[in-house]
Amino acid sequence: MSAKRKLGGVHGTVLLVGSMISMGERGKADWHNASAIREVASSFGAIVGLAGIEHGCFEVLQGSVATDGIIINAIGPAQTMWEGASERALTIIPNFLVTGLLAIIFGILVTVWAVAFVHRRHGAPVLFLLAIILFLVGGGLAPIILTVVATATATRIDKPLTWWHAHLPHSIGSALARLWPWSLFAFVLVFWGTVGVQIFGSPFGADITRELVTVLSIIMVSLIPLTVVVGLAFDVLKQDVSHRVS
Repeated sequence: MSAKRKLGGVHGTVLLVGSMISMGERGKADWHNASAIREVASSFGAIVGLAGIEHGCFEVLQGSVATDGIIINAIGPAQTMWEGASERALTIIPNFLVTGLLAIIFGILVTVWAVAFVHRRHGAPVLFLLAIILFLVGGGLAPIILTVVATATATRIDKPLTWWHAHLPHSIGSALARLWPWSLFAFVLVFWGTVGVQIFGSPFGADITRELVTVLSIIMVSLIPLTVVVGLAFDVLKQDVSHRVS
């Protein structure tokens, strides 16, 4: 195994394990007793942070050299594992090493905040602020979508979800609620699978690998709104049960 693949394997393993740890942080607790909306916001936010750390590691490996502009490829030539390897990012810092260090620092802050504090007062706006700073210092272009969704979802934590109670038919809501938490697990696996293929490639050749990345990306993007709606449906159903019991 080449040194590049050993290094990439370490990155991938650490980030996947970190993502699964962040999802399990609320316990070992029964997922069905937790707030689904909180779990979605926390997991999405943690993924943004972990993706920023991953980008930062590759940027640091490029050393103290000037960037070519504000849009950069976090993966340098020395770390490229296949011809299509690319991790696009934006940075306002004209140095790869400093950019990478800041991406790692703010990636850690975003991850910790998402896992431990997103449900608190001002949790959503602080998550958004930290993630935007991460975006500006090389944390990656694609995670900005998750940043917006995680922040918007976090604003509904422990809220009565009145609109959803009024507009989501009970039969549809019950069917969607049964997908919890499997839709979230599926999203996490597809997200990191896409990242892994984008970084490491595949044994099927460059053309097929590019098509695989495209297919995985479509699935990943489709799972984002599905997971949010599934989480909302689960919490709506749980609130209904709670009201009937009380």
